[in-house]
Amino acid sequence: MTKVFDIECRRCPRLAGFLDEVKLKNPDYFCKPVPPFGDANARLLIVGLAPGMHGANRTGRPFTGDHAGILLYETLYKYGFATQSQSVSADDSLRLINCRISNAVKCLPPENKPLPVEIATCNQFLAAELQNLTTNSVILALGNVAHLAVLKAFGLKIKDYKFGHAAQHALPKGQILVDSYHCSRYNTQTKRLTEAMFHNVFAQIQSLLVKEN
Repeated sequence: MTKVFDIECRRCPRLAGFLDEVKLKNPDYFCKPVPPFGDANARLLIVGLAPGMHGANRTGRPFTGDHAGILLYETLYKYGFATQSQSVSADDSLRLINCRISNAVKCLPPENKPLPVEIATCNQFLAAELQNLTTNSVILALGNVAHLAVLKAFGLKIKDYKFGHAAQHALPKGQILVDSYHCSRYNTQTKRLTEAMFHNVFAQIQSLLVKEN
């Protein structure tokens, strides 16, 4: 049985080697596979792409320490999924409520671009994590890579579940997959993803969780 997470994983040679290089230059960085964060029994699972160089790869917590996490944690707090609006470090007092954050790829990739084989190799951990979700859960995919990783983990056909911002997909086992543009610096600064757009997605999620309760 595959574990949900393996902090000693070095299955992807390119990623393992890159982490070693980054650790030599930044001895105080986490530089390991970044574990999921939040409530193990949550009904909302958020799936991102991969740890950022100076964010999760530095702090050891998803979306923590770089720009991508600013809008995410502010929104989680606004909609009652977090105890505070900022995630500063892996040992701060922040707690997630009925929410868990994970990534399609658990290790920092060069230029934030994992290779298809690396996404496929890491997918076993996401698949194991998804197996723990109850049938009335919601999965939020941040970006198309996360969307495709969720489909792969469930063994579903891409053509039947097209990615689109704020799109909702009913999954065979009762969960609902919701899509959003990734809350990256590029997307927020270019206004591809605005605060209002992101809040709208979480309003949908909140409604879905109440409806399925």
